Amino acid sequence: MTQQQGPNVIVFFTDQQRWDTSGLHGNPLGLMPNFDRMALQGAHLTQSFTCQPVCGPARSCLQTGKYATTTGCFVNGIPLPEGTQTLADYFNKAGYHTGYIGKWHLASEEPVPVEKRGGYQEWLAADVLEFSSDSYNTVLYDNDNKPVKLPGYRVDAMTDAAIRYIDRHQEDPFFLFVSFLEPHHQNHRDDYPAPDGYRERYTGAWIPPDLAALGGSTYQHIAGYYGMVKKLDEALGRMLDALKSLQLDENTIVLFTSDHGCHFKTRNDEYKRSGHDASIRVPTAITGPGFFGGRQIRELVSLIDLPPTLLDAAGIPVPEDMQGRSILQLVRGTDEEWPEEVFVQISETQVGRVVRTTRWKYGVTAPMQDGFKDPGSNHYVESYLYDLLSDPYELTNLIGLESHRTVADVMKARLLTRMHQAGEHTQPTIEDAPVIMAGQRRVSQDEVMC
Repeated sequence: MTQQQGPNVIVFFTDQQRWDTSGLHGNPLGLMPNFDRMALQGAHLTQSFTCQPVCGPARSCLQTGKYATTTGCFVNGIPLPEGTQTLADYFNKAGYHTGYIGKWHLASEEPVPVEKRGGYQEWLAADVLEFSSDSYNTVLYDNDNKPVKLPGYRVDAMTDAAIRYIDRHQEDPFFLFVSFLEPHHQNHRDDYPAPDGYRERYTGAWIPPDLAALGGSTYQHIAGYYGMVKKLDEALGRMLDALKSLQLDENTIVLFTSDHGCHFKTRNDEYKRSGHDASIRVPTAITGPGFFGGRQIRELVSLIDLPPTLLDAAGIPVPEDMQGRSILQLVRGTDEEWPEEVFVQISETQVGRVVRTTRWKYGVTAPMQDGFKDPGSNHYVESYLYDLLSDPYELTNLIGLESHRTVADVMKARLLTRMHQAGEHTQPTIEDAPVIMAGQRRVSQDEVMC
């Protein structure tokens, strides 16, 4: 086999997957044994968060290494600006073959013309996969924009295509991005269509504490959601097996992550777009050269940190205008100045901003702004403060309590600093929440609409 110049890189990208679907995060149902094994053998990012809990904006961040307000892709339906440099562009310049399979959501056009594909050389994708396909009707578009119907359940169909790509390019250094729709809901019927027989496995099964307490659509949808997660993990196992059988496993970096989580209509009237961990915390692990060794990364890592990490691990210079940081120094145990918090921007249902440390979560909203039209605001109002040590599932909002005013002020300062670092050049004001007396609890409206 030809000796390659750099490691292959595969991104296994899921959609709307909660972090606590993993056994390593306490899920007792055995949904993700392949992910758990991969995480234990490689680097497990135990505190991993999106920087934008909306599909298109999150994808813009992962493709460019820049915040959604920097690229301008701050809501769904905004294509990447012409000339935007993506991961594919950087890997192309380094001599890699690049391929994309699955959901793109960065063109606002179907099928996606060549100039809006982010530089990927081989294309088998749809801009909005939930509209072009269904669970047993997988339709993607090829390099010539001809529709291609793939056989099998959608996860299996796309995994088959990914394995065929790997087999064809095993002599090349390649960068393959596989973007699944699952476990996202199927929009046109508001359902989580698991493979036949999988939903039944998890009916009446364990439910995370936040969902058990708040309800939402959990009891209607979670069995199908779990079935989709199980099938995704089986697909991951098949892909890892394919790499091993082709003797590529020792020279291939595999990143597993998701664009955002899912709160099952418990925090607003849909599934994401909130600052709660149910929306922003995701399962993430990396294996391959530079990551082997079973290291747990306990620092808080953002989606914005993953693009520089992939380039760094492949030996490709990280562009100075990327706004995240490579985690390779964390893996090596040599980074002593990693940020103590992650920063999240929220759009569409609100104009919101969040900062989270290991202990505290602080969020603000802009009441006078339209989340579909306004990327930011000059004025925000405090919406929530959670003590994640005593309340990890964010069921008690502490904002407005005099006993926690000092904490809120510290978190406010952290948030303003991170907003500035992200390139939000306005100098916004943040209005303190109304004071509530000790022993009272802020009404749920401040929580469910955050």
